[in-house]
Amino acid sequence: MDQSNRTRLGNTEGWLSIAGNVSLFVLKYWAGLVSGSVAIIADAWHTLSDSLSSIIVLVAIKISKKPADREHPFGHGRAELIASLFIGVLLAVITYNFIIESVHKLQTHESVQYGTIAVVAMITSILVKEGLAQYAFWAGKKTSSNTLKADGWHHRSDAISSVMILVGIFLGKYFWWIDGVLGILVAAMIGWAAYSIIRDAVQPLMGEKPSEKLMGHLRQISHQVLGFDPKPHHLHIHRYGEHVELTFHIHLDGALSLEEAHDYIVKLEKAVEQHLEMTATIHAEPR
Repeated sequence: MDQSNRTRLGNTEGWLSIAGNVSLFVLKYWAGLVSGSVAIIADAWHTLSDSLSSIIVLVAIKISKKPADREHPFGHGRAELIASLFIGVLLAVITYNFIIESVHKLQTHESVQYGTIAVVAMITSILVKEGLAQYAFWAGKKTSSNTLKADGWHHRSDAISSVMILVGIFLGKYFWWIDGVLGILVAAMIGWAAYSIIRDAVQPLMGEKPSEKLMGHLRQISHQVLGFDPKPHHLHIHRYGEHVELTFHIHLDGALSLEEAHDYIVKLEKAVEQHLEMTATIHAEPR
C-alpha cells in the first residue's frame, strides 16, 4: 500500500475514534452519575482515554510519513512504535485506577441501583466500540500499522468491559458486590491488553531475531540470483515502520576481484529489495 492511502486510512480511523469516544463518554458518564456505578463511571473515563490514544495515533502517523533526514537517516517510522508504547502505558494506568476504585467499592459495601439509562448506555457502547475495533483492525492489517492494531485492542477492551458491566446490571439486584467485582475483572482484561501492546512495541525497538521463514527466503533468493549458495548468515533486522533494513554476511570466492564481488553484492541487494521489500547491506567474506 502506498503512503498516501496508508495515511488516509490512519487519519480516518483516528477521527472516527475521537468522535465515537467523546460521544460515548458523555453518555456513559451521565449513566454512571444517575446510577451511582463506579464501574460505569470508570468505564466512561476509559472511553475518554481512547480519544487521547487516537490523537496520539494521528500525530504518530503524521510524524512517521516524514522522509529521512540528517538526524533520522532511516526515516521516522518508529514514531508509531513509540505511540503504541504510550497507549500501552496509558492502559496500564487505567488498570491501576480501576482496581483502586473497585476495591474501595467493596470495602465500603456500596450497592448500585441500575436503571434503563445504564442498559441503553452499555448496549450502545458495545456496538459502537466493537465497530471501531473492527475498523481499526482492518486498517491496521491493510497498512501493517502496529499503532492502529493497538488502538483496535483499546476499542475492544472497552467493548468487553461494557459487556461485563451489562451482565452486572442484570445481576446487580441479587448481589450488592457485583459492581466492585466487575471493576476488578475489567481491570484484569485491560491490564492484559496493556501488557500485549507494550510487549509488541518493545520487541522491535529492542531488536528481533530473524525468523526461519525469512532465512529460508533469503537463501532461496541468493541461490537464484548468484547461481550458487553464498551461505547468508549473521542476519540483523532493523524496523523503522514500513522501512526495514536488513544486514547480513555472505561467502564469495576469495579469487574474485573487488569489482566482481561488488557486482554480486549489488545484484543480491536489488533482489532482496524486490522480493522482500527490505533495504539490504551485505558484507562479503572470502570462502
